[in-house]
Amino acid sequence: MYFIIIRGPLGSGKTTISKKLSTILTAKYISIDNVLHKLDQVPPGAECIPAKNFIKAEKTLLPKIKEQLKKGKVVIIDACFYHKESIEFFLKNLPFQHYVFTLKAPIEVCIKRDKERTKTHGEDAAKAVHYLVSRFNYGTVIDVSKGGADKAVKETLKYLPKKK
Repeated sequence: MYFIIIRGPLGSGKTTISKKLSTILTAKYISIDNVLHKLDQVPPGAECIPAKNFIKAEKTLLPKIKEQLKKGKVVIIDACFYHKESIEFFLKNLPFQHYVFTLKAPIEVCIKRDKERTKTHGEDAAKAVHYLVSRFNYGTVIDVSKGGADKAVKETLKYLPKKK
């Protein structure tokens, strides 16, 4: 079995795409953002969440993810992943086949999408996260600026094993 990491800036469609993929693949969906908040690892007023906070959250998830993978379940992990260390932590500690996708969209698209949410993060947060995520690509890059989530899901599926 395998796991998928979906990374990208705020407003790039990570959650929408991850949830659509999890339905298609009957996969277990995990949001690192939810775990960070649950564990109180989001420092108030900080420009970004430190890598050690991400890794602390990821450590709590390892047993659950390993259990799902051993049962033959695909796992989809969604987060901004603006620290390489947090991606590499999963790759090092989960000895399973994996796929990493970086979602790309211009900052204007991310800001617009954030404004359309029920719970917005704001333009400053969108710009900060976009800058941090855009410092590096990891895995396969998927352009999500045109065509919406369905197009991005179809593109992503091209790189994954065919469902039996």
